[in-house]
Amino acid sequence: MLDESLLDSPEGLADADRRGLLRGAAEAGARVRTAVRHAAEAGVAGLEPDGRPRAVLIAGPGAAATHTADLLGTLAGPGSPVIRLAPTGVAPAAGALRWEIPGWVGSVDLLLIATPDGSEPSLSLLAEQAYRRGCSVVAVAPADTPLAEAIAAAHGMFVPMATAPYDQEEPLAASSPGVFWALFTPLLALLDRIGLLSAAPDHLEKVADRLDQIAERCGPAIAAYSNPAKTLAAELADALPVVWTEGPGTGPAGRRFAAALAELAGRPALVAELPEALAAHSALLAGPLAASADPDDFFRDRVEEPPAMHARVVLLRDRPIGGLTAAPAARDLALSHDTPISELEPEEGDELETLAELIAVTDFAAVYLALASRA
Repeated sequence: MLDESLLDSPEGLADADRRGLLRGAAEAGARVRTAVRHAAEAGVAGLEPDGRPRAVLIAGPGAAATHTADLLGTLAGPGSPVIRLAPTGVAPAAGALRWEIPGWVGSVDLLLIATPDGSEPSLSLLAEQAYRRGCSVVAVAPADTPLAEAIAAAHGMFVPMATAPYDQEEPLAASSPGVFWALFTPLLALLDRIGLLSAAPDHLEKVADRLDQIAERCGPAIAAYSNPAKTLAAELADALPVVWTEGPGTGPAGRRFAAALAELAGRPALVAELPEALAAHSALLAGPLAASADPDDFFRDRVEEPPAMHARVVLLRDRPIGGLTAAPAARDLALSHDTPISELEPEEGDELETLAELIAVTDFAAVYLALASRA
């Protein structure tokens, strides 16, 4: 059950936020600015690459690295050379995870390592393997970690992760907004420099400004009735989120939202991109999860019996390609099965700005759902 009264209690939210999730979301803009500065100080702005790499491999643990690779690949466009190196191992612990560099990797490729830990022995070995192959290596991780030393030995570039003092108080959640932006931003600046995507310093400043605006709109002091993130959290209290995305960049944003709901709030969610989502989830909306599937729900004891879980569509939209949109068909399908629908559409801006807005609002919503559900 969701404690909706907690949503309008900034003090109660602060007491429940033992992992600094709300602070990480609120400080996302500041993290972007700090990360841009760290990247510049590390030498990213002074790079003069001799052409684009054949392949860009991304390695790192947890959801933050996964989302970073997903977003960078999407922003790089069709035919993107971005490849995520998934780890193997018997447990998700720093010493148990293993990464292997593919046999074809060589001097025309680029290895990116992104981790909020930096103590993973296998990532240090990966950097060493890349160096022996002549592959360039760039890493973003906390300073003064074994990985930083390994990157220096491999003659690579190391960018210190933008951290906050409270990051050391509790274990970092991989889906934490602060962790994500701290790892994602330096790699954006790097790939802009090598011509793989567009993320110039002025674009990143606009991203930071947009994140600040969302923090003002969605912060804990803003009442639920005028706070889109709190509103979405309350709407998803007893629902199975069915996240549909439409437009450039929204697919990774939807997948990140689903991952954050699972890791932070312990809630399952389904994700699909329009228009294929309509076929993929039509049977689900017509089945027992539809709001109209339980006619006896009206007679349920509202005090003693927990509510049945029903689907709720969350539509994330951003400028469909060519002006074509499946949103009207999506609304018709949902409403024909009495399934409620929540919609998020960012204000106008460049691709990075609108993507940042969708990520920020859904990050806040996942955090609010996590905190109010555990009160």
